[in-house]
Amino acid sequence: MNKKWKIAGINFDHFHMGDLLRMIHEHPSAEISGICDTQPDRMKEAVSNFDIPADKVFTDESECMKKTNPDIVVLCPATAGHAEWTERIAPFNVHILMEKPFASSLEEADRMIAAMKPTGKQLAINWPMRWYASHVTAYEYVHKGIIGEVREVHYYDGNRGPLYHGADKIEKEPTSEEKSSSWFYRKSEGGGSLLDYLGYGTTLGTWFNGGSSPIEVACMMDASKGLEVDEHSITIARYDYGLSKFETRWGTFTDPWILQPQPKCGFIIKGTEGTISSYDGEDSIRIQTKDYREGKVHPAPALESPYRNPVEYFIHCLEENKSVEGPLSLEISRIGQQIVDTAFQSAVEKRTLPLKK
Repeated sequence: MNKKWKIAGINFDHFHMGDLLRMIHEHPSAEISGICDTQPDRMKEAVSNFDIPADKVFTDESECMKKTNPDIVVLCPATAGHAEWTERIAPFNVHILMEKPFASSLEEADRMIAAMKPTGKQLAINWPMRWYASHVTAYEYVHKGIIGEVREVHYYDGNRGPLYHGADKIEKEPTSEEKSSSWFYRKSEGGGSLLDYLGYGTTLGTWFNGGSSPIEVACMMDASKGLEVDEHSITIARYDYGLSKFETRWGTFTDPWILQPQPKCGFIIKGTEGTISSYDGEDSIRIQTKDYREGKVHPAPALESPYRNPVEYFIHCLEENKSVEGPLSLEISRIGQQIVDTAFQSAVEKRTLPLKK
């Protein structure tokens, strides 16, 4: 198609905005129509990286929307602001790509769905792990039935900490002042490793197991002295066919996109006829079946257009008049959010809880 998709990037709370703007900048059928943040300093890097002119840089989202008239808006607010920002932007009748997680609560996720419904536009939730070739390959083998019916998903993931890297995964060494002032470490803004990383595991885990929901959930969280949010959580979900485990960690020994820590970050999926191990960013997966119990390494081919990143995939779906699928869909992401909500409340109440509806 010849259409040039105009895309605005609004709210730079999450450093992933820089990564998403780069995807827009490099897409042949897209352009950055404008960027907006209440703190101009947070936009300076993007302005420099993508040669964004001054008349496309805003500090008020309404002015940005009215003057740039985008087709799509990429939102990267703090987790606790996802519902509010969706409600602010939805009346402009645009498609929205929200950076993970879905929301800080199931109620807020449902507010987002309700805000978008009258517009007829799509809301997609981006989970960066969806674009790892290893996890896509693992899903394809699961979908083919190579390991039979999924019975367990084991997930462990995280990083050294959210302030140890910025856009394009550039390494940083945060100061204690940066840590104390960051929304990542504030309970009121949806901070903590559980809300940062558990949704990855529960959403992709739901994708792997065909959309199944657990019956009940138990979780424990741990926080370092002086912090109001967790840096480590372990969640157990009981399904009608067995248990799955989801573990989040800020404080891994190394960042997995540079050097895999131990335990390795990623997934192990156990089925009735075999197992698959799929680790973040790796170019292969390992499969056990009854035919080769010793295990066999299978390549994870590089993803091909239009399935390489969320921007080109979202544009592809819109051009083809298709709904987004898998982890980006509201159906799969909402189940993931149900598990996250129940896990958080379980940790607070220190007891197993039925899945929140």
